[in-house]
Amino acid sequence: MVLDRFRGMWVVFLSFFAAFVLAIFSLPDFLPDYIAYARPHWVALVLFYWIISLPHRVGLVAAWISGLMLDVLQGGLLGQQALAFLVIGYIAASSYQRMRMFSVWQQAMIIFAAIFVAEMILFVIDFMTIDRTWKFLYLLPSIVSALLWPWVFLLLRHLRRRFNVD
Repeated sequence: MVLDRFRGMWVVFLSFFAAFVLAIFSLPDFLPDYIAYARPHWVALVLFYWIISLPHRVGLVAAWISGLMLDVLQGGLLGQQALAFLVIGYIAASSYQRMRMFSVWQQAMIIFAAIFVAEMILFVIDFMTIDRTWKFLYLLPSIVSALLWPWVFLLLRHLRRRFNVD
């Protein structure tokens, strides 16, 4: 009975682990600095997928914990990413039934909006703490994440069906 409840959850944990590794993976030194702005929010994409796919298993608590873990891994202000992921998690959890009916590209537009809002939260916190100035490069993570969403969605859906995660 207990094993049925947690069946397939290792796939969820493994996908989050892979997203954390991709999030903290450092870029080569020969790349220009502005390329770092184009890094997608891997953890947010994985979080969004699992919330709309398994809302009874992955929710706002997972969003908060994954944000805190990313804060610790990246050495940022504790709670900064957690707040941003909580907003992303709320957007996903409140619209998961509608999201399932949308095409993947329509979902990508919502991903763009959710990650853009999260980026604005991170910018405001950075502005208040370290006096950062606005650049249009802050839009790149939202755009790149939205463009990668169809492939992330298809990969995670394949894994969910293959290993019968429910």
